[in-house]
Amino acid sequence: MAANFWNSSHYKQLFDQEEVDVVHPLDKEKGITLEDFKLIKMHMVIPICKLAQSVKVRQRVVATAVTYMRRLYTRKSMSEYDPRLVGPTCLYLASKAEESTVQARLLVYYIKKIYSDDKHRYEIKDILEMEMKILEALNYYLVVFHPYRSLPQFLQDAGMNDISMTQLTWGLVNDTYKMDLILIHPPHLIALACIYTASVYREKDKTAWFEELRVDMNVVKNIAMEILDFYESHRLITDERVAAAFNKLKP
Repeated sequence: MAANFWNSSHYKQLFDQEEVDVVHPLDKEKGITLEDFKLIKMHMVIPICKLAQSVKVRQRVVATAVTYMRRLYTRKSMSEYDPRLVGPTCLYLASKAEESTVQARLLVYYIKKIYSDDKHRYEIKDILEMEMKILEALNYYLVVFHPYRSLPQFLQDAGMNDISMTQLTWGLVNDTYKMDLILIHPPHLIALACIYTASVYREKDKTAWFEELRVDMNVVKNIAMEILDFYESHRLITDERVAAAFNKLKP
């Protein structure tokens, strides 16, 4: 992975929100709305996490896999790139990029173990073929910087690195991958937004510390608001609603 975010392909590939919130024409033809699109991407995080736990890879690999998935769908349709296969393939690709390689046959074994239905009847060749398609779609740009990298140092500097605050902010960062934030904002600002959210929740006044950082607090607060809005709207999502969105993708 590249050493400096500002010189990396990740920085050069940051999107505006408007660029991310675009439903591919092929998906639109199937009735996929922007709400469906966001819902499917959010729900895809769950099977990726389940599979990652089974094959025992780090959270960072999960985060990289989710980022690849979200990058892919800024360029390609869900109709052509089936989310059920894209999820495990992105995990396979991320495990290699993060030097925690998992064999494709192990992924296939656990996919079949976790899901008994015919929709997940994938073989090794399916993963390998989709891997090549995803690599080409991403133009082989695989570098990802994560908020996890700067989080421990920020927490230490802010005097908030006790176990309780560390767990809370780490959990908030994990949840940001259920949104498109990693495609839009530099990772250190996402980390700061999670610390800001945690400090407000725990009623710790860190205004002076944030001011010393000389970052755009409007951006940090806007990211924090997006995180809170996500939690609010997430409570209202039913399994039926998710299933209805996925059903629109059927051939």
